[in-house]
Amino acid sequence: MNNTVEDVFEVTCPDCGGILRIDGVSRTVVSHTSAPRKRTFEDFESAARAMRDQEERKQSLFRQAVDAEKHKEDVLNKRFADALRKAKDSPATERPLREFDLE
Repeated sequence: MNNTVEDVFEVTCPDCGGILRIDGVSRTVVSHTSAPRKRTFEDFESAARAMRDQEERKQSLFRQAVDAEKHKEDVLNKRFADALRKAKDSPATERPLREFDLE
């Protein structure tokens, strides 16, 4: 049989878009060309605007965390009072079963 194999052929990666040059005879990668990087922003102004927006979001999250921390004690006190009231309203009349009670 006569198998004709090209000396070098190119394969494009479907994931990253890079190009691999492969030797057909030895089946090894000869070279690799990375895919061109995509631009995140079209211009400098849109990048600066995104940075300002991100800074505002960080400040907002920080303010929310500070407010939650300030009111944390009040919330915990209310939960404790509610749990204490429920415990007083319905006291446990039956003792829980222990393992040696079943023997």
